[in-house]
Amino acid sequence: MVITAANRSDWRRKTAAIHAFLVAFYLFCFMCVCMLRFCSSPTSQASINMVSGMLLGCRIFSENLLQSLHPSLPSATIGFCHSQVARRKDEEDRVSNEDLERKMKKEQKAKLKEEKKLKAAQKAEAAKFQATDETKKADKRNRKKDAEEENPLDFVEPVTPTGAKKQLSPQMAKQYNPSAVEKSWYAWWEASRFFVADATSSKPEFVIVSVIFSNFEFHLMKVLPPPNVTGALHIGHGLTASIQDLIIRWRRMSGYNALWVPGMDHAGIATQVVVEKKLLRECNLTRHDVGREKFVSEVWKWKSEYGGTILNQERRLGASLDWSRECFTMDEKRSRSVTEAFVRLYREGLIYRDYRLVNWDCTLRTAISDIEVDHKEIKDETFLKVPGYDFTIQFGVLTSFAYPLERGLGEIVVATTRIETMLGDTAVAVHSKDKRYADLHGKFVLHPFNGRKLPIICDDILVDPNFGTGAVKITPAHDPNDFEVGKRHSLDFINIFTDDGKINSNGGAEFEGMPRFKARVALIGALKKKGLYRGAQKNEMNLGICSRSNDVVEPMIKPQWFVDCSSMAKVALDAVIDKENKKIDIIPEQYELEWKRWLENIRDWCISRQLWWGHRIPAWYVTLEDDQVKDFGHYNDHWVVGRHESEANIEANRIFPGKKFQMAQDPDVLDTWFSSGLFPLSVLGWPDETEDFSAFYPTSVLETGHDILFFWVARMVMLGMKLGGDVPFRKVYLHPMIRDAHGRKMSKSLGNVIDPLEVINGISLEGLHKRLEGGNLDPNELAVAKEGQVKDFPNGIAECGADALRFALISYTAQSDKINLDVLRVVGYRQWCNKLWNAIRFAMSKLGDNYSPSIRLLVNKLPSICKWILSVLNKAIEKTVTSLETYKFSDACTAVYAWWQFQLCDVFIEAMKPYFLSEFKYEYERVALRDTLWICLDTGLRLLHPFMPFVTEELWQRLPQATKRHRKESIMITDYPSVVEAWTNDQIEGNVDIVISAVRKIRSLRPPSDKNERRAAFALCKDDDVAGIIKGYEFEILTLASLSSLKVLHEDDIPPVGCAVDMVNEKLSVYLQLQGVLNAEAEREKLRKKREEVQKFQANLEQIMSSAGYKKAPQHVQDEDIRKLNAYMEELKIIAAAEKNLDELVISEN
Repeated sequence: MVITAANRSDWRRKTAAIHAFLVAFYLFCFMCVCMLRFCSSPTSQASINMVSGMLLGCRIFSENLLQSLHPSLPSATIGFCHSQVARRKDEEDRVSNEDLERKMKKEQKAKLKEEKKLKAAQKAEAAKFQATDETKKADKRNRKKDAEEENPLDFVEPVTPTGAKKQLSPQMAKQYNPSAVEKSWYAWWEASRFFVADATSSKPEFVIVSVIFSNFEFHLMKVLPPPNVTGALHIGHGLTASIQDLIIRWRRMSGYNALWVPGMDHAGIATQVVVEKKLLRECNLTRHDVGREKFVSEVWKWKSEYGGTILNQERRLGASLDWSRECFTMDEKRSRSVTEAFVRLYREGLIYRDYRLVNWDCTLRTAISDIEVDHKEIKDETFLKVPGYDFTIQFGVLTSFAYPLERGLGEIVVATTRIETMLGDTAVAVHSKDKRYADLHGKFVLHPFNGRKLPIICDDILVDPNFGTGAVKITPAHDPNDFEVGKRHSLDFINIFTDDGKINSNGGAEFEGMPRFKARVALIGALKKKGLYRGAQKNEMNLGICSRSNDVVEPMIKPQWFVDCSSMAKVALDAVIDKENKKIDIIPEQYELEWKRWLENIRDWCISRQLWWGHRIPAWYVTLEDDQVKDFGHYNDHWVVGRHESEANIEANRIFPGKKFQMAQDPDVLDTWFSSGLFPLSVLGWPDETEDFSAFYPTSVLETGHDILFFWVARMVMLGMKLGGDVPFRKVYLHPMIRDAHGRKMSKSLGNVIDPLEVINGISLEGLHKRLEGGNLDPNELAVAKEGQVKDFPNGIAECGADALRFALISYTAQSDKINLDVLRVVGYRQWCNKLWNAIRFAMSKLGDNYSPSIRLLVNKLPSICKWILSVLNKAIEKTVTSLETYKFSDACTAVYAWWQFQLCDVFIEAMKPYFLSEFKYEYERVALRDTLWICLDTGLRLLHPFMPFVTEELWQRLPQATKRHRKESIMITDYPSVVEAWTNDQIEGNVDIVISAVRKIRSLRPPSDKNERRAAFALCKDDDVAGIIKGYEFEILTLASLSSLKVLHEDDIPPVGCAVDMVNEKLSVYLQLQGVLNAEAEREKLRKKREEVQKFQANLEQIMSSAGYKKAPQHVQDEDIRKLNAYMEELKIIAAAEKNLDELVISEN
């Protein structure tokens, strides 16, 4: 029949009556089963089977009855009716006939499935009744009951408006889903201004992470090393963000006025290269084709697109940055700071312009910094591809040629790996004590291609008379060592290259216009023609290659702007190594030696770059009307510096009074590291005396990679102390560098670069390939990169979530200076998040809907297992906080993980389950367990939050809160846990450690084929204290080791035959009854290996104790060795007894 409005009321009455009857009859049958369980006779077992049959019969009868009353309705199981009737009453008014038919089909399937489950449950009930495994059966009944009562809508999360507090589903999902858990929380944190620091706060100020917090006189601030705008973040940025957010969240929860400023670096050369490639690829244009103004505009568009991407990635990682203070190194305020710094340093004589040797990139046509030079070791003759050449270039070869002496007096043979630079030679150097050339001092050789006379000079600093011919060609304009020789001997500096790496007019008409490596080939041919070529040999060398363009770096003399670093470096050096007035701690401490090495040997810093993207140098060249040479920059004393053009004009009139002139600004830009070096100053408002600068400078800690200790950290310290009046931060933490799982440096050409979002969200192999295809790799590099991805990520990367990624990266920091990142480790922590999730799900089921946490917990009255979990929680808190204070982040991860995994989940939660099997027993214990469990979860989540912010927020929000206690809005603004002295109980910890060790040993005795069948166990105790511990925790041991019984044996007792044995310590051994399943041969082999292992340890220890100098060892060491020796002897006795019992078992069975 079709349900209509006319017959709906009658249908409801009939259904309600039937429902009441069936429930009453079903409960009656169930009570019969429960009563019969107290009997153990075969008759009672038969009765159980009979009543179980009645239950099934009741179910079938009820369904037939329903079908007879309502033929058109499908059969439904009793459990399904119970969960559906009430909901149907509300749904019927809005369910159409078509929907009803579709639901009927689903219900029919559910009914068939439910019948199968019921029959299986009946069989299991009859088969397992006599067993004592009540915990498992109770769990199964609870799961079945929960499944019957579940409403799918209870697991659906409501839609949360952007920025609003996340709306949680009524029920927790059965599985942890990172994308669902991490959704919405960050937007709410940000909208709630939880990240914002207050410069006027009355909170005590603090220097981040001192071991002893004795000075409460400064605010906490975190400096974020600014990522650049060349694209998306890589996994190294993920490590930086994870560590810094851990620190800042911890300190914020610890009550400090925590500030973390988000900044982004403009990455001059890197960004310009990327945009130039994009322009060439999409429009077939160079920057010179479009002009400076339009090109810079294109770079700003790129910044707008990818700068936002990077900031969103920071948010996705959970970085709790104060976005109200967001800054960019080229925004208006930062640009003003850069200009101010340049002007001040110039007017103090610390910035000057000079001709110096620089690293020159002929492809980019700019000077580059040392950090942008990769050094490739060449072991043998090697041919490499160089940009701009259609053939490979030879390296790793030392070419020899002869310079003829003037007047035909002979020749001097020299050798070089860069034969083309001989066109710029201006001398030949020998050692003053080399007798071979004693008569040539002050003589000359003739250049074979331009006729220049090159002096033969003596330079004992450069020349090694035992190397090669003992004569060295000198090219001051193209070699760092030769440059110094040129200055010492006042030689000519002749530049032979154009900016794009071609031979200029100084190289001679025969080679002018040739690219440098084509000129290399041509020169060898020309030397052969002149009879001056003397051969070539293989030679190891270190080749400098630009990391941005892959071009071979050319040392070239150029007019550039430099910072005189000598005086600032001395102050920066003392700030770290002056023990009596130490201002900065570097962690790990080993890098202080690196700091000392760099700053003691510092050279002046070239800060100008021949780029268009960056801070334009605030210097103008003055061309006077009466200058003889009008070329731009010709006169080094015609430069003026000002904050703007009008100020520069005033300065020019002061320097050149009454003269007519024209001014033009230097087209070059400043090195990116100059603006980044000012970051701690500029982000706080310098040069203005802002509230932020007064409150937060100096900052507390800098966290970055050790590879930029000099390029960035040292320069920040120099500039901060010079311009800010104090060090920019009190501590420097240097994290390891990330490599792939094979230890290789991450490189796009290898295909092993990992985007943090690819780990957070997951990505297929095809997706990884598409990312590569969207890059700038050439076809050969693309093929190699794809091959690498197939090898490393054959199935792509699984979705891990931000929490798992953060925890994995932080835990990796124990690896000295390099991290070999294996994505599978991240996947493992994602699975651990699921463990946390299930722990909270279990807790919520035991706490109940109406649970309210106790305001006061009387620890002394708690059960021992509760005292134990609180005591070890105290230890975890102490270890975590101490590790964070000392920057041992991996140790902090281990402390938190170990408590959650091995103590709370594996022991406490498992041990408490039996107390909840009956509502009529253990009432006091259940109350204590609930209160203890709530404290553990609340404290444990707060302890874990800085490591895993998203999942801890979600789980903490689900915990019930005390009705009379003020609840904080978010876990991130709660108090970070601290040690509670009343919780510490070393004696109980020691006792439970013995219990846990015994449980593990018992578990290890089970044969691989054993399917957790409950067996009898025995504990052989050598003293009464140990026996008392085992008896006192008998219930926990039975539960955790899944035993049917546990008997304590004393030293004179004989263990039963047919047991496997293992030793817990010298006073306790455990036996597991395995008669009937014990593999005698396997057990005998295991005992043999164990005996040999113990004998080896015993022999080694006896050898140490019998050595001549052992008596000088401290007494506590000798006492411990005696204890170990006695333990080994006891263990050998137990093994011998076990072998004897095994032999008796074999004889009895035969």
